[in-house]
Amino acid sequence: MVKLYLILLGFLLFTFTPIQVIKAESVSKVEQEMYVTTEDIIADIVFPTIDKKVQKEYGHNLNWQWVRIIGINYNDNHSYDVTVTIQVSSGRNKPLDHVEDLVKVRIAPSCDSEKLNKQLCKHDFNIKILEYKHLSS
Repeated sequence: MVKLYLILLGFLLFTFTPIQVIKAESVSKVEQEMYVTTEDIIADIVFPTIDKKVQKEYGHNLNWQWVRIIGINYNDNHSYDVTVTIQVSSGRNKPLDHVEDLVKVRIAPSCDSEKLNKQLCKHDFNIKILEYKHLSS
């Protein structure tokens, strides 16, 4: 008799318990992930500053490209000196019609955090050219 009641109770619970059906949405547009390196990120940050300097050095009718980072140095005032080489070409499509230049840029992140030493770190976000050398003529 107890078995009958348990079976009946189980049947009633199974019958009246709502069955949840979830329909997953399909995403038709898959975002393509792009692999970037630390050098790519630094290049994106300093590109406008270097571009303005190259235009002042050579004029507006030329192309230049990032070659590589030579070094990164940390300064006590919470800034970084990044030295890079760039290749500047005149755009005449000649194979040897380019020069290499060395650019030293200071990246100074903002000092908004309370965890930073306010006596040493007193600047807002800033990027400036420290040195620009023509390596080849």
